[in-house]
Amino acid sequence: MLSALKSVRPALQHIQQLSALRNTPTPLKPMLQTRACAATPAAHHSYRDHLEVNYGGNVMHLDYVWLRDHCRSTSSYNPKTNQRNVDTGSIDLNIRPDHTAVEDGHLILTWPGGHVSTYCLRWLAENSYEVKKKSTVQPRVLWNSDIYQNANIPVSKWETFMSCDDELKTFLQNYVLYGIAFVDGVPATVEATEAVSKRVSLIRETTYGGMWSFTSDHSRGDTAYSQLALDRHTDTSYFHEPCGIQVFHCLKHEGTGGRTLLVDGFYAAEKLRQQSPENFELLTHVPIRHEYIEKSEEHHNHMESAGPVLNIYPWNKELYLIRYNNYDRSVINTVPHDIVKKWYVAHRELTTELRRPENELWVKLTPGKVIFIDNWRVMHGRESFSGVRQLCGCYLTRDDVLSTARRLNLQA
Repeated sequence: MLSALKSVRPALQHIQQLSALRNTPTPLKPMLQTRACAATPAAHHSYRDHLEVNYGGNVMHLDYVWLRDHCRSTSSYNPKTNQRNVDTGSIDLNIRPDHTAVEDGHLILTWPGGHVSTYCLRWLAENSYEVKKKSTVQPRVLWNSDIYQNANIPVSKWETFMSCDDELKTFLQNYVLYGIAFVDGVPATVEATEAVSKRVSLIRETTYGGMWSFTSDHSRGDTAYSQLALDRHTDTSYFHEPCGIQVFHCLKHEGTGGRTLLVDGFYAAEKLRQQSPENFELLTHVPIRHEYIEKSEEHHNHMESAGPVLNIYPWNKELYLIRYNNYDRSVINTVPHDIVKKWYVAHRELTTELRRPENELWVKLTPGKVIFIDNWRVMHGRESFSGVRQLCGCYLTRDDVLSTARRLNLQA
């Protein structure tokens, strides 16, 4: 546990950057704790269709149907499975409690028919819209090259990582905050890379398979299977749900060049939001198509999806996904003519931020060093290279990575 806390300290020193860039309140602490309901004074007032509760400095507006739907009595909610029992479709849409009271940190409602619902006021506050719209879903440290390098983030070691949950927690804390994390000392084999990947999450099967290993042999219809330089991009933008985590392990390189480029897409996007909020907003609304077309003797694929470059949660405007891949962007035919030029202007401004040299983190992947990249946030690329270079890796399911982090009491 001590090692996990040590890794969090440098991260927390940079958490304020997120607030400054997004102009939102400081994110919640990365580690969450469950607290009992306290008898904090609360004032309440009943209206025709909702209840207004003033608690802990927050004024909550709680719809009566919402309150009945979220009753936590055993007849309405199963605490063993954490699933709802109440039939939402049978709740009277004009329901209103017959009696309302606040006692010992709890809101107590008596409904028509005699059913009683008891709610912890702290729970109501934590789950109210008024609080959620000011809260951060996932704490992040936004970075450029200097910020990341000055953070001195510890790297996990293979043997400890595979056997110690504290080391896994440290790794996941760094991954959640920065969008990238490393494990050193991994045997330079596909099998060991698969093992270290499965320690983090489930491997996602795609058209490329589960685990893959390739060289610059042009065996697939993708520029990655060459020796050419690759500009910053996110992968699988042509999937309806882009892959969550990208894993890379360079097993062998007998030549020059080939450094990996990493860019925090959220850092650049938040700069755009700060400087040109209207262009940021445009990139969150305009749907853009991406596609992957492959026609070879062994592979025939046509993947396609559409979505905005930037994706935000509607309640707090927090950025959670960026699709940026100029290679796979398809024909722009989902945008009216009077918006097309505006989109290009917004895209150009984002591209300018992404390409600033100070935002580029260059890493030389060597045998034994495995990198995990948040493909919804951090872009990767590479410089051109010579010689034989063998790379292996996979995609991981994002939901399971975040589930593991929450199981270890991290906010994710």
